[in-house]
Amino acid sequence: MRAAWYDRNGAAREVLTVGELPDPEPGPGEVRVRVAAAGVNPADVKRRSGVGGRAMTAPRVIPGDDGAGIIDRVGPGVPADRVGRRVWVHAAGQHSPFGTSAEYVVVPDAQAVELPGAVGFEAGACLGVPALTAHRCLLADGPVDGATVLVTGGAGGVGHYAIQLAKNHGATVIATASTGEKQRAALASGADHVVDYRRTDAAEAILDLTGGRGADRVVDVAFGANLPLTSAAVATNGTIASYASDAVPEPALPFYPLMRRGIVVRMVLVYVMPEDALRSGLEDITELLARDALDHPIAARHPLDEIAAAHEAVETGSGIGKVIVNL
Repeated sequence: MRAAWYDRNGAAREVLTVGELPDPEPGPGEVRVRVAAAGVNPADVKRRSGVGGRAMTAPRVIPGDDGAGIIDRVGPGVPADRVGRRVWVHAAGQHSPFGTSAEYVVVPDAQAVELPGAVGFEAGACLGVPALTAHRCLLADGPVDGATVLVTGGAGGVGHYAIQLAKNHGATVIATASTGEKQRAALASGADHVVDYRRTDAAEAILDLTGGRGADRVVDVAFGANLPLTSAAVATNGTIASYASDAVPEPALPFYPLMRRGIVVRMVLVYVMPEDALRSGLEDITELLARDALDHPIAARHPLDEIAAAHEAVETGSGIGKVIVNL
C-alpha cells in the first residue's frame, strides 16, 4: 500500500516519507478500512515533531487518528456484513503506530463508525478528535438545554463542533474569536454572539450578554492563557472544560476565587474518555450526521504525496477548517 511515515521526530519535510509498505491485515475484532480521506490534527503534528517531550512510540509511525473510507476486510469475530460499509475512523493512531495516512488502516471494529450515505468521506475525516472532544467538553457535566455556553476559539476545529453541538442541544452560544474572518466563521457555525477575546473588556462583554450571570459551561481551547477571561466569565457553579494549554502549560490556578463560586475545572482528553461518554458521543454525532445537522469546513486538501505540506498547514494555522489528505 501507499503510505506516509516517519522514523524519527523532526520537521515535516525532513522526516516524512511517502512510499510502499506491506498491506496490513486485521486481527481478531478488527476491521481494515480502505482510506479515502484522512484528517490531520494538531496532535498528529505534535507527535511527529516531538514537541513537548513527545518521543517515538515505535520504529516507524504512520500519522493520523481520523479518516473515512470503506471496510474491505474483517478479522475473526467481526460480522462479515461489515465488509463494504462506509465508515469514519477515530483514534486510529492512539493505540497503534499505524494511522490513517495510508491506503489502508486497521482498527478495532468499534472505532470504525457507520457513515450515513449522504455524508462524504472528507466530512467523515473531519470528525474524530475535534467532534468527540467537543462533545465531551460540552456534555460531561450534564445537559445544556437552556444554558449559556462559552466557546473559546470558536473558529477552531473543536470550537466549530462545540458551537454546532451546543445549538443542537438547546444552548445559547457565545464564542470568542479574533479576526473578522474567524468571527464570521463562528457565527456561520451557529454562535449567537461573538466576542473578540483581545478586547480589554472581553469578560465584561460576555457578562453583559448573560445579564451579569456568566456562562454555565465553558469549552476552552487554551486553559492557561484564557484563565483570566474564563474565570471571570463563568457562572457560579459553572464548568470550565479545557482540552489544551499550549501557550501556558503550567498555569497558576486562582483556587479561592474559583472555589468560592463552586467552579468545576475539567480536563478533557479524547483518548481516555469513559466508555459511556464515548458511546454517547458516537451515537449523538451519528444521529446529527443522519439529519445533515453538521457542517464540516475544510481549510485545505492535499494528496498523500504532499503530506508534509498538510502538516505544515496545521502547524501554521492557515485557513479555517480541517486539513485533509486525500488518498
